[in-house]
Amino acid sequence: MNSAAPSQPALKPLLPGQVSWRWRILIASYLAYGGFYLTRKVFTICKTTIAKDLGWQLGDTAHIWTAFLVAYMLGMFLNSFIGRRWGPRVLLLGGLALSMACNVVFGFANSFPTFIAFMVFNGLVQACGWPGSVGTVAEWLRPAERGRIMGVWSTNYLFGNMLVKSLGGFLLGAYGWRWSFFGCTLITFAVWWLVYFWQRNRPADVGLEPIVEQRGEETRAVQASQADRVTFKDYARLATNPIILAMGASYFCIKFLRYALDSWLPAFLNIQGLDVAHASYYSQVFDFAGVGGVFLAGWALDRWFKGNWAAVGAVMGLGVIVGYAAVIKFGGSPGAIAICFGVVGFMLYGPDTLLCGAASVQVAGEKNAVAVAGLVNGMGSIGSVVQEQVIGWLVRGDVHRGMRNTNLLALSVSIVMAILLAAIAWRLHVLASRRQA
Repeated sequence: MNSAAPSQPALKPLLPGQVSWRWRILIASYLAYGGFYLTRKVFTICKTTIAKDLGWQLGDTAHIWTAFLVAYMLGMFLNSFIGRRWGPRVLLLGGLALSMACNVVFGFANSFPTFIAFMVFNGLVQACGWPGSVGTVAEWLRPAERGRIMGVWSTNYLFGNMLVKSLGGFLLGAYGWRWSFFGCTLITFAVWWLVYFWQRNRPADVGLEPIVEQRGEETRAVQASQADRVTFKDYARLATNPIILAMGASYFCIKFLRYALDSWLPAFLNIQGLDVAHASYYSQVFDFAGVGGVFLAGWALDRWFKGNWAAVGAVMGLGVIVGYAAVIKFGGSPGAIAICFGVVGFMLYGPDTLLCGAASVQVAGEKNAVAVAGLVNGMGSIGSVVQEQVIGWLVRGDVHRGMRNTNLLALSVSIVMAILLAAIAWRLHVLASRRQA
């Protein structure tokens, strides 16, 4: 497979100050996005308990989470523009602080309208997290090392997912759903202060020489302004680029699949006989397996595919198809379902992290990373909105039949995902061949 980017020269050693600050940046941004998950995903592990406690139908919780997801989607487009103009530090600190405030409200809430209203606001500010995190590391990682380092760094949302399911699940089982919100928010408060002291947008902000060398426009798949601040016209031109749109369509499929499991797998395991705490624990197989897939994808990007992130995603997309076929064939018990979804997680998280991570930095340059990450994530977030309502509709009435139909639908979406990524990979291959001619 030909590279989607030219080969990189040997890397020069970094100065001590660059090394020290880069470690701070990686750690702070990693924990920051984990903190965003601690103030985002508590509701998904508590939904069956909240519904029972407050007298709702389980299907009604889909409306609350859909409100969040719609706001999150819209917030991605808004915050990607804000971050491109004002920098990722504003997004990380402001978004995390406001999200913590929302979760304190959830811990005291008793009504459906309260959950809906603050879930909308939480969705808007939660959308600061990923563009802010990707934008933070963009100026601190050189292209030749981006796949490996961001492969490890991109486990931040796996870490956050597992932490909220472990800590939140423990608090849920021991003290109830309100303390799940309070406890996870308290941990996030400590993370916020670490981000405040350790996060900076670029080496120049702390008096250091740049780490990333400026490259010519001809080396990028998407031509876009490299100015420090851009106009809305520049932003709109970037948003409508065919490659960016294709990335967004692929991420629609990925987010449909990932959020379907994040939102519904604990509930499905609970319905099949596990108590709420163990259902939360078992659902983590999907995330633990995903860690291995993320490492493999980052290593393969640098070692075998030489920058063609879409080709890595297409190959792993075939594995997602196999995983869902196994779920449908062998998923007759909670344990079997957890194992089969482990296969899905291993294969799905690889293209997930590449598409919204290294690819978002590479495709239009480091200065546009925060915008591309937000645009791709925003378009992809439509998938997370759609899945919540569709699956909520499927499980009404006969829940077990709804679970099977959900898996069949997910299998179809995984096939579309693999086709889209293969098409992008071919386009990147063609562009690279033209540059080398």
